[in-house]
Amino acid sequence: MIPIAKPEITKEDAKAVADVISSGWILQGPKVEEFEKLLARYIGAPYTVATSSCTTAMHLGLLACGIGSGDEVIVPSFSFIASANAVVHAGAIPVFADIDIKTYTIDPIDVERKITNKTRAILAVHQIGLAADMEKLCAVARKHKLLIFEDAACGLGSKVNGIHVGNWGIWSAFSFHPRKAITTAEGGLLATASRDIAHKVRMLRAHGADISVSHRHESTKVLFEKYPLIGYNFRMSDMHAALGISQFSRVNAMLEKRRILAERYNQTFKNNTNIIIPFVPKGYTHTYQSYMIRIVNGAKTRRSIMQKLLDRGIATRPGVMATHLATPYRRMCPKLSLPVTEKVAVDSLIIPLYPQMTTHDQDFVIQTIIELVK
Repeated sequence: MIPIAKPEITKEDAKAVADVISSGWILQGPKVEEFEKLLARYIGAPYTVATSSCTTAMHLGLLACGIGSGDEVIVPSFSFIASANAVVHAGAIPVFADIDIKTYTIDPIDVERKITNKTRAILAVHQIGLAADMEKLCAVARKHKLLIFEDAACGLGSKVNGIHVGNWGIWSAFSFHPRKAITTAEGGLLATASRDIAHKVRMLRAHGADISVSHRHESTKVLFEKYPLIGYNFRMSDMHAALGISQFSRVNAMLEKRRILAERYNQTFKNNTNIIIPFVPKGYTHTYQSYMIRIVNGAKTRRSIMQKLLDRGIATRPGVMATHLATPYRRMCPKLSLPVTEKVAVDSLIIPLYPQMTTHDQDFVIQTIIELVK
């Protein structure tokens, strides 16, 4: 079976985790802080806070900015459901906008149409490795005096005109799920230029405590923490951070391998009239966290193609979901129509791509897809 994605876990990664276990420091501690500093330098953000997932990072980021009951946050429906869920967890209302037909990221024109007197923020999603149009989105946010946040779950390494995602909004949230560029098995991180937001998120992730566990243990003086906020247990453990640190030592090599594999797909499929390949605007760096094509041959359905690929040992997934069609959100907005989102959600397909994928395996995927979409 050729998997759709596969994390690259080495003996060095396993040893890094084993060393933490043998040290006896398993919970949030020095490795978490080390991981945060590494990511801060890489992203170019002054402050980073590691969390249990990207979803919890977004949830805390929204709370830290005062987003809550009655507030509206504009989000793309064409995203994993976690983007909208984070808004709901914060007590706010997700307002779905459509996407650009070429980039599959949130459409700034439709965003502006959805603004009301209850709108507080825009949550831009950097979709499967390609950044949203942050220049236009930031212009809309400034014009209407809105906050702008970045769901950068798939965005590690993605750039717009040389600026790494995570430096456009008030905060950005990254994911280290096994399908992402690097993994901590499960985990996330919030990046921000605001010291106050970072401090509040640090407290919220640890039950509202004003002093971190590692700070208290490393202090030469007796410290008593206070709990000025009602927080959550959204911490990253040192075991997860140790895996992330080991993975991070290879991040550029793994991203480059993804780009090489993606370019082989691009060159092979670009002239096939039944396949639409990813579009990358000038000045953008696509990291290809996933490789998504669109099947435009109306004679064959995506489901039948996916089944035939699976029968030949090739795993695939439907393209990104249309969140507004999921049951809980359909109840919230039963009459909402997002034509571009709905079209792309139906005909898009994510095919195998991961750093250790062999040329032989990729050639087999290519040949099989070409044969099936005729």
